Amino acid sequence: MEWNSPLLAAFTAWFIAQAAKLITGVIKNKTFDLEIMFASGGMPSSHSSTVVALAVVIGFQEGFGSSLFALATIFAVIIMYDATGVRQAVGLQAKLLNDYFKGIRHDTPLLNELVGHTEFQVFVGMLLGLAVGFLWPVLFA
Repeated sequence: MEWNSPLLAAFTAWFIAQAAKLITGVIKNKTFDLEIMFASGGMPSSHSSTVVALAVVIGFQEGFGSSLFALATIFAVIIMYDATGVRQAVGLQAKLLNDYFKGIRHDTPLLNELVGHTEFQVFVGMLLGLAVGFLWPVLFA
């Protein structure tokens, strides 16, 4: 069976980012919450780490001048832009709505506030993706 290196590298970057959130949650909150592994938002951005690792490994595999690398890079830029723009705005709006309804309706379920990312969270996710992407061919050549 042949490995799909870009897919495995992307999954590895996602897993490391989500595991970092889980460990941070245990340290900060003194509780183990496995749901964090599958939640969006927080530090580092697993969206950024995933798409950057994917693009870098595609670059090594197909060539950094290939159309596939260009496609993956544009995809990564759009995902990272969206994480700090639209998705962050959705998270802020959810917080405002939660605060508003807190005093009015007690039966209204809270909206998820951890949807988007700060620029720093996206930057750290990008660095993680670069690290996984550049180490992948060295470790699994």
